[in-house]
Amino acid sequence: MRDFANDHSALALNTATLGHNLDGAGAGWSPEQVIDACAERGFGGIVFWRREIGARAQQIGERVRAAGMQVVGLCRTPFLTGPTALPPDAMMDDFRAAIDMSAALGSPVLTIVTGGVEPGTKGMQSSLDLVAERISAMADRAAASGVKLALEPLNPVYGGDRSCLVTMRDTVDLCQRTGHDNVGVAVDVYHVWWDTSLAAELQRAGANRIFGYHLCDWLAETRDVLLDRGMMGDGVADLKGIRAAVEDAGYKGFCEVEVFSAQNWWKRDPAEVLDACVERFATVC
Repeated sequence: MRDFANDHSALALNTATLGHNLDGAGAGWSPEQVIDACAERGFGGIVFWRREIGARAQQIGERVRAAGMQVVGLCRTPFLTGPTALPPDAMMDDFRAAIDMSAALGSPVLTIVTGGVEPGTKGMQSSLDLVAERISAMADRAAASGVKLALEPLNPVYGGDRSCLVTMRDTVDLCQRTGHDNVGVAVDVYHVWWDTSLAAELQRAGANRIFGYHLCDWLAETRDVLLDRGMMGDGVADLKGIRAAVEDAGYKGFCEVEVFSAQNWWKRDPAEVLDACVERFATVC
């Protein structure tokens, strides 16, 4: 495994850790403030959310690179299925817009959270079929733009409304089913920490299909399954074991801290949060 105790150049910030994925959350730092603060602390990269980029994708991407870092990814496509998905035509238009923003930003990876069970259906399979169809329709456009599509399975607690994709097994199956080399997986500790088959499924995916690794922790007494993630080391996830599985499968890319924490970390000064990310990355990840 890589030595993070002495080298944190593989550390990336997902700006959700500062509350930037929700209106009114966090301290409201601008992208420029975040970029400068991360560069000062030796972060290697940043992952942004579409809502904070707006029409400034190229400008923000250039600012990141000028600061000596990389844009690691962009969150995210619209939900492709489920009760809160847009109507199909509007959803596909928004999918295209997400790909175009990722390309303009210089982000090599666009994350996909699939959306939940399609209204009028039961179980997962028909929704997964629809996800495969819609991703396959966009994969060539993404490839032509230099963008990889990272399917992120969510914890099963989100199966009904946010993600019909809840296991790494189904995620790898779906990648293989699309037949596109630029469709792969994102491994988020929050969503996979419980899965005893994770290492085997990552081996099946292989290095060429692992597009991202997301860090946080699962609190033993979580109060909100969406907005009460733990900072690394504060919960029950085997962080070093999960990273060993990810790296044994061939992944050598960035490790992205993504902590949704409305009642704790989002209420702190962003500088304190970033310092904690660096310290925990070096000591417990």
